[in-house]
Amino acid sequence: MPTNYINFNGNVVPEEQEIFSIENRGFRYGDGLFETMLYKDGDIRFLNFHVVRLQQGMELIHLDDANLFDEFFIRSRSEELIRKNNMLGQQVRIRLIIFRMGGGLYSPTTNKPGFVLQVQRIEPNLRDKKVGLIVGLYSEFKKPYSDLSRLKSLNSQIYVLAGIYKKKMAFDDVLILNQEGYLCESLTSNIFVYYEKILYTPALSEGCIEGVMRRVVMDMARAEGIEVVEAQISPEIMKRADEIFCTNAVQGVQWVMGYKQKRYFNKISRILQDKLLSWNYDSNEEQN
Repeated sequence: MPTNYINFNGNVVPEEQEIFSIENRGFRYGDGLFETMLYKDGDIRFLNFHVVRLQQGMELIHLDDANLFDEFFIRSRSEELIRKNNMLGQQVRIRLIIFRMGGGLYSPTTNKPGFVLQVQRIEPNLRDKKVGLIVGLYSEFKKPYSDLSRLKSLNSQIYVLAGIYKKKMAFDDVLILNQEGYLCESLTSNIFVYYEKILYTPALSEGCIEGVMRRVVMDMARAEGIEVVEAQISPEIMKRADEIFCTNAVQGVQWVMGYKQKRYFNKISRILQDKLLSWNYDSNEEQN
């Protein structure tokens, strides 16, 4: 098999190479953040939004040098790695992990950041676009909310446990509740609910991650004249909703076909899926 390469703190090395010690704070404490991005048609989609989120997150958790992780840095390092892995012309998932360097126990010895950059070819989705996701509701543990909840943190225990439940129950995805029992997000995505001609999504105050595609979808929906409301959403709405769909930076918009015996339409999600193919903020003055 061909060797895959990663970038560890500026050094391009084989991914199987040992790159950090037991003292690594990302490993020991989940002390860091990550961004997952889509490389398509020769560039990273919505890169500026990813950079803003990453830099704001780094500042929130008191990591130094957030300004170094700008569009030029991420684009150039990603393209270097894509070429090294012979993925030019492909759709590629890019994962940038930022962790706090140095040692220490809970109190770190430094706030300097380190990074690992990975690229992975995205295989064609064989799922028929006419067949949506079947989802379940994960309720064993609930996600607490605070100003940290919106971050894509390396501390991902709730998602690991939800993923175990998803696999055990053979769902395509599962929806996660916040500490008050309201809808928060899915395992890998933000969620939207279309009900009585209004598109609802959990507010950031409900504990969901501040998704890049969440932002894009809200902008696209408003450009289509669809009312969008960020709200506190009871899981009971799943019994009455017209549509539910999930959004993330790599998969875009994925419509939910069913929850238990309930089946959903996919009119709005299909409109947004089609719009996303050519959506460009430079040519959409409404979103200035």
